[in-house]
Amino acid sequence: MPDRPLALRAIRVQQSTMLTIAALYHFTRFTDPASLRGPLAKLACGLGVKGSLLLAPEGINGTIAGTREGIDAVLAHIRALPGCADLEWKESASEAMPFGRMKVRLKREIVTMGQPDVDPRARVGHYVEPADWNDLISAPDVAVIDTRNDYEVAIGTFEGAIDPGTTSFGDFPAWWEANKHRFHNKRIAMFCTGGIRCEKSTNYLLGQGVDEVYHLKGGILKYLEEVPRDQSLWHGGCFVFDQRVSVGHGLVPGDHRMCHACRRPLEPVDRARPEYEEGVSCHHCINEFDSARRARFRERQRQIVLAQSRGERHLGQ
Repeated sequence: MPDRPLALRAIRVQQSTMLTIAALYHFTRFTDPASLRGPLAKLACGLGVKGSLLLAPEGINGTIAGTREGIDAVLAHIRALPGCADLEWKESASEAMPFGRMKVRLKREIVTMGQPDVDPRARVGHYVEPADWNDLISAPDVAVIDTRNDYEVAIGTFEGAIDPGTTSFGDFPAWWEANKHRFHNKRIAMFCTGGIRCEKSTNYLLGQGVDEVYHLKGGILKYLEEVPRDQSLWHGGCFVFDQRVSVGHGLVPGDHRMCHACRRPLEPVDRARPEYEEGVSCHHCINEFDSARRARFRERQRQIVLAQSRGERHLGQ
């Protein structure tokens, strides 16, 4: 038998090498988001935290990864920003860093809907806990709407959910206007990856006169974390915006990979198709780029492979 203290030390070492991934968003009023960018980026980079954070007059949104200590320090910094004391976030773990670098960017909106009258700070739909979600969406008078983009819906969604077929969140208001007649006398239940799009979409529907609007608290990620697989109404994988590409129940990384040409998720069967060339094309985008851009993609992929052979990570990943 192995020496017990040594075995325990080995477990501690293994745990300490796991990276923490934190997905977060918070709606608040930043009068000068540009002034917040530098100190936040400096802190994160100094701690080896990587990922992407968006700052806008309406708040903050993003996903970051790093050591437990690094993530805790960045989250403490964000909670100290104006109006962010009650910031909430969702965590998962990874053995490998899912981001190539740290980016803190300024945006007009932290999630782009293009509706200036939408304000989640004023009111949103009724939050539904993951444990209560199945009962709600199984009710006959409830219409369930997936607010994510078409490529996200394609790899996984809830049983019976309606796919608007939108290519960007900004398309949702037009889709609703064209389809609202389908939902007369229906309660509306909406969901998205982490909850942020539903903050805006539920506020939008309330402003359009819909009486009963609900959304999944914590989004799909919280549902997959808390609801056991044998009780789940979720089918497939959940797209995430990092190099894990997708996660399943228990937030375990899936087997999807990203096409680095068009940024769409690919299953193993997709990567076996003749249109697929790593880093260059897939069956989704084979006809979307000209030969000059394909040549640039091919050179980028060559540089990625060279960096990997040196034990480095190319910034294009």
